[in-house]
Amino acid sequence: MTSYLPIAASDDATVVATYDPPTRQAAGYQSEAALEKELIAQLQRQEYEYLPIKEEADLENNLRAQLEALNGIRFDADEWARFYSMQLANKAEGILEKTAIIQANPAALVLVRTDGSQKNIHLFDKENIHRNHMQVINQYEVEGRHHNRYDVTILVNGLPLVHIELKRRGVELREAFNQINRYQRDSFWAGSGLFQYVQLFVISNGTYTKYYSNTTRFEHVKGQNSGHKKASAASFEFTSWWTDARNRHITDLMDFAKTFLSKRTLLNIISRFCVFTSEKNLMVLRPYQIVAAERIINRIRIATNYKKLGSIEAGGYIWHTTGSGKTLTSFKTAQLATRIEGVDKVLFVVDRKDLDDQTKKEYETFQKGAVNSNRSTAELARQLSNPAARIVITTIQKLSNFVRATKTHDVYNSHIVIIFDECHRSQFGDMHKAITKAFRNYHLFGFTGTPIFNENKASGSSLAIRTTAQVFGDRLHSYTISDAITDANVLPFRIDYVNTVRAREGVEDEEVAAIATEAALLDPRRISQVVAYILEHFDQKTKRNEHYSLKGKRLSGFNSIFATASVNAAKLYYTEFARQQENLPAERRLKIATIFTYAANSDEYSGDGLLPEEDFNAEALSLPDREFLEGAIADYNAMFGSNFDTSANNFGNYYEDVSKKMKTRELDMLIVVNMFLTGFDAKTLNTLWVDKHMHHHGLLQAFSRTNRILNSVKTYGNIVSFRNLEKETNDAIALFGNKEAQGITVLKPFADYFSTYVTKIDALRTWEPGAVIASESQQNAFIQVFGELLRLRNILTAFDEFEGQDPLSQRDLQDYQSTYLELYRARRKQSEGDVERINDDLTFEIELMKHVEVNVDYILMLVERYRAQHEAGSRAEIREEIRRVVKSSPSLQNKLDLIERFIESVSVTGEIDQEWEQYLAEQKAAEIEQLVREENLKQPQTDTFIDMVFRRGRLVASGADIEIILPAESLFGAGKNSRIARKQRVIEKISLLLDRFRGLGAPANAESYAVADAGEYV
Repeated sequence: MTSYLPIAASDDATVVATYDPPTRQAAGYQSEAALEKELIAQLQRQEYEYLPIKEEADLENNLRAQLEALNGIRFDADEWARFYSMQLANKAEGILEKTAIIQANPAALVLVRTDGSQKNIHLFDKENIHRNHMQVINQYEVEGRHHNRYDVTILVNGLPLVHIELKRRGVELREAFNQINRYQRDSFWAGSGLFQYVQLFVISNGTYTKYYSNTTRFEHVKGQNSGHKKASAASFEFTSWWTDARNRHITDLMDFAKTFLSKRTLLNIISRFCVFTSEKNLMVLRPYQIVAAERIINRIRIATNYKKLGSIEAGGYIWHTTGSGKTLTSFKTAQLATRIEGVDKVLFVVDRKDLDDQTKKEYETFQKGAVNSNRSTAELARQLSNPAARIVITTIQKLSNFVRATKTHDVYNSHIVIIFDECHRSQFGDMHKAITKAFRNYHLFGFTGTPIFNENKASGSSLAIRTTAQVFGDRLHSYTISDAITDANVLPFRIDYVNTVRAREGVEDEEVAAIATEAALLDPRRISQVVAYILEHFDQKTKRNEHYSLKGKRLSGFNSIFATASVNAAKLYYTEFARQQENLPAERRLKIATIFTYAANSDEYSGDGLLPEEDFNAEALSLPDREFLEGAIADYNAMFGSNFDTSANNFGNYYEDVSKKMKTRELDMLIVVNMFLTGFDAKTLNTLWVDKHMHHHGLLQAFSRTNRILNSVKTYGNIVSFRNLEKETNDAIALFGNKEAQGITVLKPFADYFSTYVTKIDALRTWEPGAVIASESQQNAFIQVFGELLRLRNILTAFDEFEGQDPLSQRDLQDYQSTYLELYRARRKQSEGDVERINDDLTFEIELMKHVEVNVDYILMLVERYRAQHEAGSRAEIREEIRRVVKSSPSLQNKLDLIERFIESVSVTGEIDQEWEQYLAEQKAAEIEQLVREENLKQPQTDTFIDMVFRRGRLVASGADIEIILPAESLFGAGKNSRIARKQRVIEKISLLLDRFRGLGAPANAESYAVADAGEYV
């Protein structure tokens, strides 16, 4: 009998594999009402039921009907009244309690029936998601502190679980975010409080669309109520873009609706890809995290069906850059793997020093007793023998000890999924061999931010297995540092290289480099100078004068890690900091701690770049080193009233306490050798001082300690290197991101920003400080110039060179800022009536610096590489890379066709920059000629007018200039050829032309022109 096997087995993916947006047909103006109508029509095409519900009584009646249908029952009047008032709409329960109900498994409440019996009433069927009924309502009205009317709400079984807030195209996306915050204060709690069940929020202005969880909003409002406004704006940073599986953004609202709001995708996200943490935060996974989890689950199923267990084909690895949330992804994957029929157990393996208190809490919340934290393997053995323990969280070290000590065990024959949270060198040698020899029916998966490739594998290693792929199998998904910075999921780095060894006259730099051995670098004079430099610049680098709130506590600035080259170096630096701070007042001294142990392999120059692993046992230190560490810990005890030491039982507690105090910013600086440079996440950390050689894996891992997003005050990861690591940095970024990725991950040099800043100051001097600006056009010009100046100034304050060099005095800055704030608020009040602005204006300007875009220089580098490549396959890959980076950049998306045509036209030889400028000029001239022909405009008046628009960087919508270019027509004519209709079309077309060519070349860059007379054209 012939049998047929499927080529591949897979459930429908939650994230679409690839999505190419359709060509847009509409060209006319779209109001917010029209956008809302278009969205609802799209949802109806996706089998959502539309309901004309506008008030609570109708919402309650529909909810009752939907729950009766889902649960196959009929409530009598008394049952429903009790269930609704005491369970569903309990006044004592708020956002967190209602989120806990929806995120529980099952999402159900107990109904006490009239006859005294009890029944589980399911609110959401998570096992069979297609049984859930989807409905959409709009313009729902509620009366709270103020009368509010919500845009679009998605009901799941009658409960509002997703709310969508819309703004018309051209309005800033943050406006929708702020609107939802106002609803939180004013009305979500009003009436029966059903809108506190909302799990996800979607914000869109048609052009851009993002999503986020309910507690992002909740934490935002809590931060505001605490009185520290700078922290409140942080939550907008935790809104997420939706993408396809290739990390290409899906931003347009209609495209977002077709993908994210498809019924299966949305229900999957709510039911499977949210994590309600022990700290009562709802975390919704980003698309790349969902893709990774589902691809692992799919690999488990396929490998099981094809009987590939125990082989490399049964596993794989996920390359997600450091800081992108690998632990959350791997933890969610472990949860989902436990639900697969036939899987007996999931082992979630972490490094001992990565298993912090917060991680333990999350694992324990999922399964009581999942974490074993003692040194003995006996507890691990009991868990592995217990069939009820579906998930076991253990450390690399303990699993290794168990395998070595236990020759036979039932678990070795069980169907096991082993997930390594951070797969690095400790799994590449004897550990890997021992596991694959002991276990027989396993899947082996690894998560890493810095894979080992052929380019960075250890040279001269005796290991038979050297690369990540050789250890774990296929790469299942990638999300590189370039992707993460483009998405604003991590911050870019700003790197200062501080030269500490200068050549004497007659000595060449190469000669200095040759003698700059560790002994020379530890010269007391150099150590003293480095410490003095850090103390002098510490407040500036860590933004000590900026304030924010963290978990209800007011903090000033951020903290830092100092990475030293050896235990001896750490000791010397710790001692010198103490000496130089000895005579400072207590309130001015930095709180500094140190931690180190013995590293069996101190070779920092290994080919793979992995940092040496320090033994977690301080007893392995030499006697002088251990005595020094005891003294440093005694200082720590005196500082914090603790009682730690280097004994075997107490050193681990010291490590955990240091970790906790770094995360709460109670420590200003931690001096380390290798500890805390990998796997440690502290959002309050923004600066890494470096005095050691690093490259490849170790360098990027260490740098990435600084670039976790926290709030609007933290704008980048700050690296201050006392050694020249520029080549190593570029190599690491090229290896672990795109080849030219350093162009978008490192900020530009000081001189580039400063020259533009001076130009802005010259433009600002058009107005006297504190002057009353009466003209509306002048007011608009002032707001634009000063806003741009503020953004530049925020970057410049991080550069050493800026200190004492600001051409703008503090008094003038204050006066200009007063004018700016008054004008800005007045304009907002005019456009919004008396609606309160949530955002602090200055904070708003600061936060704009978070967005880092791929620029034209970067694209032209790719084009140059495309031209140099002769193989068809490689050229196709580069073209696809260009498409990806252009479409991921908001400012370049509408220029894709221009760039693609340029690629086709580029010559075999010649200067790319010159060809690009010539091409742009020709294309722009052609499109202007087409506009003139279509609208019968006057020449040369049109060329003059458009040239003026491009020089100013903005279009005049009123005034006599635009009238001059129009043909002679009756003002009162009718139809599309009337003067009014033609004028509106011309304005729209020139606006599109400006947006299309702006930022592509010098003529379109408004920032290169003085704006002293710009008011005339606003």
